Amino acid sequence: MFWKFDLNNTSHIDQLLDREGVTLRELMEEEDVLQECKAQNRKLLLFLSKDHCMQELVTLITEEPPADLEEKTRFKFPNIACELLTSDVALINDKLGGDESLLEKLYHFLEQEPPLNPLLASFFSKTIGNLIARKTDQVISFLRKKHNFISLVLNHIDASAMMDLLLRLISCVEPALLRMEVLNWLNEERLIQRLTELMHTGRDEERQSNASQTLCDIIRLSRDQANQLSEVTEPDPLLTVLESQENVSELLKNMFEGERTEASVVNGTQVLLTLLESRRSGLEGLMDLYSQGFERSYTVNSSILRAIEPHLKDFQQLLLNPPTRSAILTTVGVLEQPLGSARLHVARLVASLLQTCDLSICQEICRLNTMDLLLDLFFKYTWNNFLHLQVELCVASILNHSAHSDHQNPGLQNHEERPATGTGSQVNEGTPGQNSTSDPLFQHCRLVQRILDAWEENDKIQAEGGRRRGNMGHLTRIANTVVQNLEKGLAHSQINDLIKELPEDCRGRWEGFVGETLRETNRRNTVDLVSTHNLHSSSEDDDMESPFPNDLSIQQAFSDYQIQQMTANFVDQFVQYINVSHIHAAFDRIAEINFNIDANAAAFEACCKERIQQFDDCEEEEDIWDEKEINYATQIKSRSRYMLQHHPQLGIFQVNLFIEHYLCTDPGWTASFSETEVSSSSAWGGSPQQEGEGQQDTNWASFTEFQPFSR
Repeated sequence: MFWKFDLNNTSHIDQLLDREGVTLRELMEEEDVLQECKAQNRKLLLFLSKDHCMQELVTLITEEPPADLEEKTRFKFPNIACELLTSDVALINDKLGGDESLLEKLYHFLEQEPPLNPLLASFFSKTIGNLIARKTDQVISFLRKKHNFISLVLNHIDASAMMDLLLRLISCVEPALLRMEVLNWLNEERLIQRLTELMHTGRDEERQSNASQTLCDIIRLSRDQANQLSEVTEPDPLLTVLESQENVSELLKNMFEGERTEASVVNGTQVLLTLLESRRSGLEGLMDLYSQGFERSYTVNSSILRAIEPHLKDFQQLLLNPPTRSAILTTVGVLEQPLGSARLHVARLVASLLQTCDLSICQEICRLNTMDLLLDLFFKYTWNNFLHLQVELCVASILNHSAHSDHQNPGLQNHEERPATGTGSQVNEGTPGQNSTSDPLFQHCRLVQRILDAWEENDKIQAEGGRRRGNMGHLTRIANTVVQNLEKGLAHSQINDLIKELPEDCRGRWEGFVGETLRETNRRNTVDLVSTHNLHSSSEDDDMESPFPNDLSIQQAFSDYQIQQMTANFVDQFVQYINVSHIHAAFDRIAEINFNIDANAAAFEACCKERIQQFDDCEEEEDIWDEKEINYATQIKSRSRYMLQHHPQLGIFQVNLFIEHYLCTDPGWTASFSETEVSSSSAWGGSPQQEGEGQQDTNWASFTEFQPFSR
């Protein structure tokens, strides 16, 4: 057996450690040094934990290697040193976290002038982060004594590794009580306010970007941990500051003060979007906005909205006069004035604000005619689907809010600040949802007319051999949203009145469009998965259907299915495509076999012994490495070969399925354990006399009696 052989392979590292004067560099040259370290090689760990070795390891990850070394080997030893220090071995963690001189040497890395070497910064961040998680008390106590720690980290925030270090301080500290102490310490150091200051327009773009990402991650981490840690009753101090009106106002001031650059607008807006996020746990967080009915999982802090509201006019100005961008070459031609990230992020912000259902915010958006500008951009940039989605969400939010709230829909009414552009009854206060005055979306923004004009123009372009416009898919969805809210919902009467106020010719065009063009478009876009054509072939000459779909059918099924929306039951639906259920049906018929187990146990055991050679340990053990002749059942090989020769399109797996299929199709077959021969009515042949006198094994199927089943 295996214990007879000495398979224990002595590591070369052990041999090196037995030698006097071995150096750390010699050990690090060995390929398996990391493997041996993680495998808790005692001799290696005792060597690495020596003072001079630990000092050298820390030096390697904090000091620049000589510049004259070859570039591809220059950071070899620093990388190995980092992996050894973070190998999560208790002996190394205890030594590194318990020796203050080593921690001082690590901390000295932050005291360098920027910029830091990004690779060494990542080694430093990974090592400190591992200590924060494993030696929390010692490391946190050490860092809190350093009054300039946060200042030094923010001084190097242009290195993404410093951003990771801050996040580890927030997310990797346990237990909850100690974590709250760390959060309070970071709050006392004014971490959030300092990161917000880095968002000023005059700052370096790399610093702005990393500061923005850090704030966004802190928001998400704080909210997630607040949901998961139910025992924590004290609010997160960092999240409290982030959501305060004072801090949001300071952020907006930094975005718009001085020259408005695209970087400051984009990075600042990303923080605002994260503050406005509605997050749900599990699969609910992945549900489509429409299926949620535009309901949010929590109420956005009103202080965030009150801080944003005065600056909506600044975002409006960005839509009118964005930061200058040069022309770019796209796949559809030269774009002289690109949309730009700034305007796209403004569109995302407007969509998020409308989804909050805040009355004051929605009224201000309507007063500024922001939706009119967004629709202008929608029809101007016909190939920017990122913009199209945001405009679609804005329209859907305005139309759906009335159906999910008791207050008056601010997007479907006029306001005192802007006079009506059409005629209609006056607003009656105290009767929410019943206004039929000139509506910004339907009359000032002329949504219906724009849909009709854009559709007709696209039809004309396609009729002349041109390409279908890229915004037609979202335009179809917008039109369907209008129709759905017109037909049902609490606001359908209000929207009906607005449609009736349209000019007569426009109303007639709209009714014809909805009844014919849009209906036909929806029919073409709808694919019924259940009524898809049957992919398995059938034969009129043979009343047995093949359970094996051919390769072309499977390829066609997958090709058709690729255009469908990914859903939770994707696998089940795809199985229906290739008709695997037809194969399963054959196997389900196994239950129809009638097993006669009336015979006594002795007869059953005798039958089994004829087929199975029992395993019996010999007194003299066999050598497991001796070559032996492998014997196969010749009958199985011959019959499988016969099937493969006559039906080359089948594989061995399908041949076996075929055998099982015929085994289950004859309900008259009966398995009897009292005798070794089978019923003559089965597909397994006749009596032993019919098979020949010299043949003893008669319990095999005769495939020559089967009809050909290939297509």
